[in-house]
Amino acid sequence: MTKDVSTDDPFSWLYRGIVEIFPDNCDSTNPDENLAQRVTTSDRPLRIKLGIDPTGSEIHLGHSIIFRKLRAFQDQGHTAVLIIGDFTAQIGDPTGKSEVRKQLTPAQVAANAQTYLDQVRPILDFDTPGRLEIRYNSEWLSNLDLPKTLELLGTMTVGQMLAKEGFAERYEQQTPIYLHEFLYPLMQGYDSVAVQADVELGGTDQKFNLAIGRDLQRHFGQTPQFGLLMPILLGTDGVQKMSKSLGNYVGLQEDALSMYSKLEKIPDTLITDYFELLTDLPLDGLPDNPRDRQKLLALTVASQFHGETAAKDAQKAAMTLVQGDAAQAEAVPEFSMAGVEFPVKIFYLVAASGLCQSSSEARRQIKGGAVRLDGDRLTDENQTFETSESLSGKVLQVGKKKFVRLVL
Repeated sequence: MTKDVSTDDPFSWLYRGIVEIFPDNCDSTNPDENLAQRVTTSDRPLRIKLGIDPTGSEIHLGHSIIFRKLRAFQDQGHTAVLIIGDFTAQIGDPTGKSEVRKQLTPAQVAANAQTYLDQVRPILDFDTPGRLEIRYNSEWLSNLDLPKTLELLGTMTVGQMLAKEGFAERYEQQTPIYLHEFLYPLMQGYDSVAVQADVELGGTDQKFNLAIGRDLQRHFGQTPQFGLLMPILLGTDGVQKMSKSLGNYVGLQEDALSMYSKLEKIPDTLITDYFELLTDLPLDGLPDNPRDRQKLLALTVASQFHGETAAKDAQKAAMTLVQGDAAQAEAVPEFSMAGVEFPVKIFYLVAASGLCQSSSEARRQIKGGAVRLDGDRLTDENQTFETSESLSGKVLQVGKKKFVRLVL
């Protein structure tokens, strides 16, 4: 944190949950050194840049932190400039990568970009005039000619590039670094020039790229932007960063029950961070009882994406499922068996429903006693069901967080 935040601080919305602002001379009255002064003295809405490369199709709560900060600026009257990196995504951000990233096609990028926008709609203000600009960086990057590209390349040295985390390790390990990868941070930095950003948001792993944006703005005669860094969210396991590949994530597209069920089991060590980063609730007013804090967190976050009614229905359903009365649970997401060929073995059905990522994982979960059908534990991975009618309306469950109601 840059500073301790009091709920009475008029800039609590700015400082809540951040890791670093740079530059940040809190005692300075110079609006080029103190972001609070820039916010206070500006005679126009600030332009708050967030660049996203749509290299995947699903966003989780870890990604939502930075969008929530962007919304906080919107609520203070500033303009969110959301840059869809349709051009840079075709290169791929090398940050944190041990090898060159696969380059995406324009069609893949366009499809991913639309899903991203759909998922962040509950977070950002899309409706108030002047609060949101959506830009695609192909607008300016696809038109860069060779002289302009050479000018960009002339602003940095190879030594500076090799100081970037990831590049240094790959160079030492003699893993190939391709020249087009050097262009990525320069192009992302040039985005700040193109949109005349006052502030750029990023995760802690993006500091190098944000700093290049400042350097390029200075090179092109603009006032350098402030960089504002947000933390990387630990996943539901409380150990590693939230990641779909690690299975410790909560997706923004998940149904209300799945979202609630995961969040009400967040480890106590993470509760305060989750409240700070994923909600607007005052941290000094949280319940004393740890279980009540978990339920409040789950209800608050689920309400943000599904509405209060759906979140409360999910809470009731989660309680019913925990008590073992799966047949009576409401708000359970449905899985249509229309595409399943019967007779079917239970391990295949578990995998086909999406509760497990593969048949082998489904077998392991059944052997481990984690799979239930309407509350009854299943132990035979090869148990066969002859017809879909025999399963219709029943709740299939894996662990304490994953449920589907089987329907025809």
